[in-house]
Amino acid sequence: DDLGALVEWAGTHRVGLVPRGAGSGMPGGNVGPGVVVDLTQLEPRTLTVDPAAHLAVASASFPYAELTAAAGRHGLRLPPDPSSGAWATLGGMVATNAAGARSLRHGPVRPWVNGVHLMTADGAHGWLRRGMSPGAAGWFATVEQFEAGVAPALRDAAPLIRRRYPKTRKNTAGYALDAFVDSDEVVDLIVGSEGTLGIITAIEWQLAPVPVHRALLAVVLDDLGSLSEVVAALGACDPSTLELLDRSFLDLLREDPGLAAPTTHGLVEAAEALLLVEFEHDRLSALRGRVGDAVRQVSPLVAQVETALTEDEVARLWSVRHAASPILARLPEHRRSLQVIEDGCVPVECLSRYTHVIREAATKLGLQVVLFGHAGDGHLHVNLLADTSRSDWVADVETLRRRVTDAVLELGGTPSGEHGDGRLRAGTLERLYGREILDLFWLVKRTFDPLGIMNPGVVLTEDGEALTQLKVGQMAARLPPDIAAALRRLERDAAYGRWRLTLAEGSGAS
Repeated sequence: DDLGALVEWAGTHRVGLVPRGAGSGMPGGNVGPGVVVDLTQLEPRTLTVDPAAHLAVASASFPYAELTAAAGRHGLRLPPDPSSGAWATLGGMVATNAAGARSLRHGPVRPWVNGVHLMTADGAHGWLRRGMSPGAAGWFATVEQFEAGVAPALRDAAPLIRRRYPKTRKNTAGYALDAFVDSDEVVDLIVGSEGTLGIITAIEWQLAPVPVHRALLAVVLDDLGSLSEVVAALGACDPSTLELLDRSFLDLLREDPGLAAPTTHGLVEAAEALLLVEFEHDRLSALRGRVGDAVRQVSPLVAQVETALTEDEVARLWSVRHAASPILARLPEHRRSLQVIEDGCVPVECLSRYTHVIREAATKLGLQVVLFGHAGDGHLHVNLLADTSRSDWVADVETLRRRVTDAVLELGGTPSGEHGDGRLRAGTLERLYGREILDLFWLVKRTFDPLGIMNPGVVLTEDGEALTQLKVGQMAARLPPDIAAALRRLERDAAYGRWRLTLAEGSGAS
């Protein structure tokens, strides 16, 4: 009930606090040692929408789907739309600067956050809103220390920061120093900080009207070598989404007749890749004009283009993309999907080269990878399907991770497009940014969290690069059999909104 008392106790005992479900999405790694703080029971739990001002204020533990429903009753929405939106909590979305398919046009979460209610490591709490001045009501001690000591150092380092940050459409690696020096808003540092600077308990959101009309193109490629050119041509037509499903995913789709039959209608039979391109507009004539422009732009470059103009047609084609998680979750136990190279983002013009490097490296190691994601942003999710019956599979996974990370950096990209660093990618930050930027990260961290109790080991680590504690194999946590089976069912059913403690009820586990 008293979150402040818990934070104070943790600081006194040097115990790590791991916000879950509302304070941090914990991407790229596991929870690690510490006390897990579940904010879903924190009161008061409120969700209010101001339709006239296009604003919403919501407790961090509400899922995105509930905000979408509440805003939708007024013809409004929060444009960033993570594919996990049915269960992704608003606090977790802020803590990871979540994005999604519509980030191509609307960006990630950060520009839609007007303010956050934050509790820092000293137990102080209050609202941080855009436009607040130092000394304003609610401006608490930690933020004053940041303004006095750290903010001037970041402003002085602005040329270095702008030079060192990757020139990609997305980036959640490290702290958003680039966003801070551009806006001079502390809120922009808190967004994407993965629960390492404080615990987010509520958010004020900027909303936008829901467009009246939408249409979708399904674009079939028979050669991934043209991917960068096709994506650039489509991007010039102002789509709201531009998603890729490559042959590796389409092969799995073809193997699953229950999913393939009602969704593909022959689209994927000979495709090397499928692009799903959505357009939105309030005027139907303007929408049709954009769709027509896009078809004319790409028809000479691709094998096939199918147009969907009704909601039923759009939903049918989107069902292909939405099949990704169910297919991967239903794989047999010896062929588990691992997310260890799943978040690389490169400049769009490097996309063809990036996909080639991934496929070539995986083939040489005898590993299967599945590619899908946000091609319009140069951002792909690469799920590695490891054969855990092989004795050398862990070493090969580590080799592939290093090769793909090397390629991302060589292409001017970031290994963390939208899922953040967690523990998995924390050790890559010095390679990405250099020591001077890393020292600024530590300056920010120690100002907000001097005792290191907020998600220790996440974003910043002293351990360097390491692949540890995978969800399968010898490095996996040892769990009671019934709990392990329940977690596997949760994964297969995509029931991630379920409160995890209920899995232990009646199991005898402690």
